Amino acid sequence: MLYVVIIFLCLSILLYLLLGGADFGAGILELITKSELRQNTRMLTYKTIGPVWEANHMWLIIIIVILFVGFPPIYSALSIYLHIPLLFMLLGIIGRGTAFVFRHYDAVKDDMQKVYNLIFTYSSFITPFFLGVIAGAMVSGDINPEATNFFDLYIAPWTSFFAISVGIFTVSICGFLAAVYLSGEETDQHIRRVFIRKARLLNIATVVSGGLVFFAAYIDGLSLMIELITQPVTLIILVLASLSLWLLWHFLNKQKTNQQKAVASRLVAGFQITMILLALGYHYFPDFLIMHNGVNLSLFNSAAVGKPITTLAWALILGSIFILPSLFYLIYSFQKEPES
Repeated sequence: MLYVVIIFLCLSILLYLLLGGADFGAGILELITKSELRQNTRMLTYKTIGPVWEANHMWLIIIIVILFVGFPPIYSALSIYLHIPLLFMLLGIIGRGTAFVFRHYDAVKDDMQKVYNLIFTYSSFITPFFLGVIAGAMVSGDINPEATNFFDLYIAPWTSFFAISVGIFTVSICGFLAAVYLSGEETDQHIRRVFIRKARLLNIATVVSGGLVFFAAYIDGLSLMIELITQPVTLIILVLASLSLWLLWHFLNKQKTNQQKAVASRLVAGFQITMILLALGYHYFPDFLIMHNGVNLSLFNSAAVGKPITTLAWALILGSIFILPSLFYLIYSFQKEPES
């Protein structure tokens, strides 16, 4: 049953990055959009993610519950050594959600709307940034339980060049996903072309920031790139992700005049991000938290034993039977054109 729990954990991380990432990316797009088109971006965001934006955080809640119940040592270590970036990420989620609700549903449209817009856009940037910083700190080997001062114990692990670069990479991924997803929803041809141009620019930014991650890993003494390209499986995965770049740009080009190509663009964009996560997951598996003292916390040595794992596995199986069909129907029902 442990493998069932691990599969649910991996799928939840992937879906949070694909769906929640696009959710955060909508705010990032608004942040980098010219003022004359910002209202269009805002209205498109309301239309596409407004009905389901809260559902995207369901995957984060599932991840937290799985770690808390199934892998207590990992949950405990994350809560202790990375509590500062976790706090910033939590503040970003709260600020973003609050601003989204107030600016969309507030009965009075006054100058406070400007404040809500600022909170929403900057929170949309901050949240995935610290999510990436946390991910980078988890595998950097900088978490040192034997450190004796506050900086080395609670600051150094997530302020390394490598952790910061992973944060930038995550922000790029979110913006890229949102641009691809939203370009397929826009019916105005001129604005759709603007989104497609942003999708291309953010795709380039994702590739460049991905290179920055490898460079930062090299500077910080991590042989990440060498290890990835010398493992046959991760090398094949990375090659597939690279080859799909051509497909993505091809479909984005077709999408300028044929909106039906939007589905293909979205699938290829999702495929690219899935391949990146799969390569990294395969490389680090089963380690989840790489410690400075070499005593890594893995999904095997940190797993709860006996009834907790069995009960958690059955709860996830039964929960998915009820939740997933309802979630897909919710998304499907909001994608349908309203009946005239």
